[in-house]
Amino acid sequence: MDKNIEFLYKYLNNAAPTGFEYPGQQIWLDYIRPYIDETIIDDYGSVVGVINPGKKYKVAIEAHADEISWFVNYITAEGYIYVIRNGGSDHQIAPSMRVNLHTRKKGVVKGVFGWPAIHVRNRAKEESPSLDNIFVDVGANSKEEVLEMGIDIGTVITFEDGLIEMNNRYYTGRALDNRIGGYIIAEVARKLKENNIELPFTLYVVNAVQEEIGLRGAEMISRRLKPDVAIVTDVTHDTQSPMYDKKKSGDISCGKGPVLTYGPAVQNNLLNFILDTAEEKGLPIQKSAASRSTGTDTDAFAYSAEGVPSALISLPLKYMHTTVETTHKEDVQACIDLYYAVLTSLKDGQDFKYIQ
Repeated sequence: MDKNIEFLYKYLNNAAPTGFEYPGQQIWLDYIRPYIDETIIDDYGSVVGVINPGKKYKVAIEAHADEISWFVNYITAEGYIYVIRNGGSDHQIAPSMRVNLHTRKKGVVKGVFGWPAIHVRNRAKEESPSLDNIFVDVGANSKEEVLEMGIDIGTVITFEDGLIEMNNRYYTGRALDNRIGGYIIAEVARKLKENNIELPFTLYVVNAVQEEIGLRGAEMISRRLKPDVAIVTDVTHDTQSPMYDKKKSGDISCGKGPVLTYGPAVQNNLLNFILDTAEEKGLPIQKSAASRSTGTDTDAFAYSAEGVPSALISLPLKYMHTTVETTHKEDVQACIDLYYAVLTSLKDGQDFKYIQ
């Protein structure tokens, strides 16, 4: 297996719930070290690989490292565990899922989201999964036994499912949102290094934490870095799969390339530069529009301090916030190629102001 693909599997299969991203961040940093010159790590775990440090003009490319998860919120006398969300976890997919409970001192404990058998449920009045009724079973018979296993209020829980390839065409698994973005920007750093590219500016390769609970990691690190330009990668919805209304969600498809977004947080001159670069290099792109905010770390960078010209490159994704998030392998490579083309076309001190 190629080193980059080995990294992809190791990184995607590692758990990195919001607020507990550090094991995954270590994996990511260990991989990119040969391709960067310096590192910056903040107190909450956002990691920055710095290429060509010390230049006046500074550019950031960014992804977020955290995944949705659950917190233990209540333990019954019988040993069943009720949860609250850590990020946008979907309660409807939880029943029958296997989970890992990440204890503070006793490592990972295995469990399942239990659910009553179909035989005993009232089919005339079917009860849907909700935060009021989903629960985790760790095989304990009492609250005391649960506590003895190292599980307590605040223990974080992730789904167990790992990365697979489907039909030699797609990557499928949990937490592609957005550790696949972390993979993309790491591969950009590798490509720059292996092609001996000398950028005329400082490049920050940023893997931020806590996006899933409000863009908090990007908010902190953007204020620290103060870049002149920021280009963020995240995922967006493939709207071709069933149950999407394209008139409302847009016309986006896996396999047709990265998505460039129009919206107030996206600086139009920077966006036009990316569009022109893609056209000149013959790279595939799709387009979308965002009402008010993009809902990604783009917003945090754009509105940081005095404001930072920012743009968003999105990877089409099926089944977001499930354990079977699915993206096309060619789109992943196309995102890497687009980033590379933009960075190698960007000039030192390039000014994106509307009015000169």
